[in-house]
Amino acid sequence: MARRDARRYLMNPLQQHDYQRLQSTDHLIGIDEAGRGCLAGPVVAGACVLNVAFFESAKAIELSALINDSKQLTAEAREEQYVVLEQLQADGLLDFSVASGTVEEIAALNILGATRLAMRRAVEALERRVNDWGLPVVTLDGPLFGPAASQVQLIVDGRPLKPFPYLHEGIVKGDGKSLSIAMASIAAKVIRDREMKVLADKYPEYGFEVHKGYGTKKHRDALHAHGPCPIHRELFLRKILGV
Repeated sequence: MARRDARRYLMNPLQQHDYQRLQSTDHLIGIDEAGRGCLAGPVVAGACVLNVAFFESAKAIELSALINDSKQLTAEAREEQYVVLEQLQADGLLDFSVASGTVEEIAALNILGATRLAMRRAVEALERRVNDWGLPVVTLDGPLFGPAASQVQLIVDGRPLKPFPYLHEGIVKGDGKSLSIAMASIAAKVIRDREMKVLADKYPEYGFEVHKGYGTKKHRDALHAHGPCPIHRELFLRKILGV
C-alpha cells in the first residue's frame, strides 16, 4: 500500500484526477469529440476506459505521463501519444474506441445530434468488448449489464449531453483535467485527421490535409473559388457563401 501511495504523488494532475475517481468506481470512461466546429468532414468521438489496475502499473503511469488535451499537442505529438494508447491497449491496461457521425447525419440531426450519436457509438463499441473488461455500462434505466450501476462512471468533455442514453457527468474543459478524456480526445483527433488526409486526395482543391476541414482563410478561399464538395456541411457554409 505504501508503494501505491508513493506512486500516486508522482502522478500528473490528469492522472491524479482519474485515480481519485476510481476510488469509488470500478471503471471510468472518458469521452470527447473532434471536428465539431469544422466546415467539412465527419465529427469523430473517442471513448477510453480505465480501471484502478492502470494506476497500479508503473509502466502505464510512465507511458501516459505526456498525455494531454489533444489541442495542446502538435500533430506529431498526437500521433506519438496515439501509439502509446495502442500499446497500453495491447497490454490490457486500457481500452478505447472511436466512432463517427457522417456529414449526412450532421445535416439530418444537426451537429449536436451527430456528436451525441458518434459518442454513443464509441461507448457501444466498448460495450461489445464487455467480455474482455466486464464493463457494466450504465443507461438511464440502470446498468446495461453487470450487477451494479456504481461499477462505472462516464465523464464527457463539456456540459452534460441532452439527450443521451447513458448516465454521465459533464466536465467543462475536461480534456485538460481528466486522463481518460484526454486519451479519448487524442484518439478522436488522430483518427479524424487521418481520415481528412485521405479525403484530401479525393478533393485536392481544398487543402484538407492542412486545415482538416476547419474554417481557415485557405479553406474559405477555396470555397469561394470552387464551391462546396460532397463532404462540406451545407448549414455551416451559409455565412461564408451567402447561401
